Amino acid sequence: MIYGIGTDICDVRRIRASLERHGDRFAHKILTEAEFATWKARSARWPERGVRFLATRFSAKEAFSKAVGLGMRMPMTWRSCEVGKLASGKPVIVLHGELKAWCEAKGLTAQVSVTDETDYAASFVIVEQENKK
Repeated sequence: MIYGIGTDICDVRRIRASLERHGDRFAHKILTEAEFATWKARSARWPERGVRFLATRFSAKEAFSKAVGLGMRMPMTWRSCEVGKLASGKPVIVLHGELKAWCEAKGLTAQVSVTDETDYAASFVIVEQENKK
């Protein structure tokens, strides 16, 4: 059963401006350690690719927070929600800490889709709840 849906569109230029103002501190606020390592590697090879990676993660976490109905309040935090990927390249939501426990207690699982273009990153999340009999 669908528990909630969330979508978000993020202006890549806004993310770029935040990075220019706050540097790595901004990325550390949004990204988990694994995401941060990927961001640093992508940014080193092609800075614009790093900005878009950060924008898609920002967007996906916003969309997830909407789908679970929490917004950005506990147990939802930027770093408790991670956007990973399977070997196939499919993006997946990986939860940590209190948010993981909260979702498991409710029987929630999530599907995520992310995309980016020159100026925008967008995400769509569907959160499902297992039927409890």
